[in-house]
Amino acid sequence: MADTKPRWKRVLLKLSGESFAGDRGFGISPERVAEIALDVKALYDLGVELAIVVGGGNIIRGQKAHEGGVDRVTGDTMGMLATVINSLALQDALEQLGVDTRVQTAINMDKVAEPYIRRRAIRHLEKGRVVILAAGSGNPYFTTDTAAVLRAVEIHAEAVLKATNVDGVYDSDPRKNESAVKFDRIDFMDAIKRNLGVMDMTAFTMCQENNLPVVVFNISVRGNICNVVLSEEIGTYVGRSES
Repeated sequence: MADTKPRWKRVLLKLSGESFAGDRGFGISPERVAEIALDVKALYDLGVELAIVVGGGNIIRGQKAHEGGVDRVTGDTMGMLATVINSLALQDALEQLGVDTRVQTAINMDKVAEPYIRRRAIRHLEKGRVVILAAGSGNPYFTTDTAAVLRAVEIHAEAVLKATNVDGVYDSDPRKNESAVKFDRIDFMDAIKRNLGVMDMTAFTMCQENNLPVVVFNISVRGNICNVVLSEEIGTYVGRSES
């Protein structure tokens, strides 16, 4: 791209667990994780301070486990542990590329990763390390979207980059409606009124209250993790109205 100056100095990247599964649809595809790591490294090489939150849906979802008869708190805890597995896989792939990383977990497991300590996370970012924040918020009943926004606010990220399997936010599901219209930019309140489902309402409200923009983009396009920070033409920008 012509413009090589990043739009933000510090961002939080939210990855779905499903993005780690590749064509398998479940579990971890080492090939897909390696591709994601290469794209993350491209952003890292620009000097952007980067924190990452990964979901666990490729392994287990707490809500699905609950629907299958598992206690909800137990199911959510299982889901949080799944995010730790994904985080370690991403850490390994990044470190094979020479990217210095730290995994911090909201559930203490000191033989596996550091505990999440806000000031320590910020210090790692300042030292040029990629920080992978695992185990959600450490609490049941909260999604990884909410955990991602909470961590983004805590570490003073300037934007949340939400990686999805579509290229932005539409007025209806583009996979079901060929006439769906993509938004290049939309205000928080407009997104809420239209019920566009950018994130769960707790996460989205937190973004609005803290004036934290969200950029929704397609992770399946190689290079987009980096491109979304370099160009306003990638994805959909959700933020406060400029008027």
